[in-house]
Amino acid sequence: MRQIVIIGSGPAGYTAAIYAARANLKPLVIASSVEFGGELMKTTEVENFPGFPDGIMGPDLMIKMQAQAERFGAEIVYDDVVKLELAGEVKKIHLGDGSVEEALTVIYATGSEYRKLGLEDETRLSGYGVSWCATCDGAFFKQKKVAVIGGGDSALEEATFLTRFADVVYLVHRRDALRASAAMQDRAFADPKIEMLWNQGVAHIYGDEKVTGIGLVSTVDGTETTLDVQGMFVAIGADPRTHLVHGQLDLTDVGTIAVDGRSSRTNLAGVFAAGDVVDPTYKQAITAAGSGTVAALDAEHYLADLPAELLARAVAVPA
Repeated sequence: MRQIVIIGSGPAGYTAAIYAARANLKPLVIASSVEFGGELMKTTEVENFPGFPDGIMGPDLMIKMQAQAERFGAEIVYDDVVKLELAGEVKKIHLGDGSVEEALTVIYATGSEYRKLGLEDETRLSGYGVSWCATCDGAFFKQKKVAVIGGGDSALEEATFLTRFADVVYLVHRRDALRASAAMQDRAFADPKIEMLWNQGVAHIYGDEKVTGIGLVSTVDGTETTLDVQGMFVAIGADPRTHLVHGQLDLTDVGTIAVDGRSSRTNLAGVFAAGDVVDPTYKQAITAAGSGTVAALDAEHYLADLPAELLARAVAVPA
């Protein structure tokens, strides 16, 4: 039996692993068989993660985090969790290969997934003009034309932020009215760099190596037009990956895992959550990493209060 199992291998999961391993808790990280490393594995240059003044490629950052966790004794397993049993003193983690891991604590750090438009070239041009995060990538679009897709608060926040860099920001929305709050709308309408494109959906993304434009189709009469932009920011929401804990962990009104204040403690003793799966607002690699720190420290304190005889069952780790 493990002292701690960490589910997820993004910045939150690997940071939790670093802290847990340095505390000699011998953590096991379930990193996924396909999407290990989290969303940063799909990102190109990261310029806002502290400690890298010249920037670093997203995959390189995650490889370094993994290596740091392994250096201190974390074990990485590339498999998928298919079922969780989180109630009681001993947690059970069922993996895709049929094995079951047991642990005294679990850190759930599965992140969130940005909603996509479902277009053919959306994934291919991810990091090459297609983005889901203006804070992450906006600085790459200085003096360029970009489009933001969406009509809610997040879309208007993205558009407003991008005006710091881009010459023109087109806000593309499928309807003739926005869903965003009145304050956000007033700010966007007053910004001379933001141009509203009403009743338009995105049908195509153009570009061989980088985005060179997008194809729009009218939701009113089906008319097709081409918009000359060098970047497209999709802001139609994100979904926290909570499907494994439905019915076990409490969720917030926006679907993230509910935790106790600024802690990582969930409604079940010995179960902690970290990263984007608890954060509906900031969704940055550095805030996820900080959240992973909190979860590891909370788990360490929880383990310290367990009976010695129960802890003794979890110290032996298979070779």
